[in-house]
Amino acid sequence: MSLRDQFSDQLKASMKAGTSARTSTLRMIMAKLKDTDIAARPKGIDKVPDEEIVAMLRGMAKSRQESVALYRQGNRQDLVDKEQAEIAVIDSFLPQQMDEAALRQAIEGAVAATGAASVKDMGKVMAELRAKHAATLDMAKASPLVKARLGG
Repeated sequence: MSLRDQFSDQLKASMKAGTSARTSTLRMIMAKLKDTDIAARPKGIDKVPDEEIVAMLRGMAKSRQESVALYRQGNRQDLVDKEQAEIAVIDSFLPQQMDEAALRQAIEGAVAATGAASVKDMGKVMAELRAKHAATLDMAKASPLVKARLGG
């Protein structure tokens, strides 16, 4: 089942269940997806693929994480709770992230595959990781580990 279909099914179920916060977040996701589709039309793409939807969802979650930090500074717990609830809904559609051990193993595999020997080869290793593990890998966590592995 594609992510688009999951959004629609979850929205219908949420509306029937009367969970207004979840319904609101799902509508927000679908609106953002529609905007993303419209932005892709000049490239000849009618509906963006699931990989781009995952990237869109990650961006939405990241912006909410940043908002949570700001709301905490402003002592606005009500807004923190709202943003965290939205993050939970968004995360439910994202693939499970790699744990630390799997991340290190993926980095070792990428270093071996590219023959990387120094920090100068970091770009090759990151490209290899992105190509093989883009959906399940947090590149922000991988970058410092790759740099440390290559002696940087």
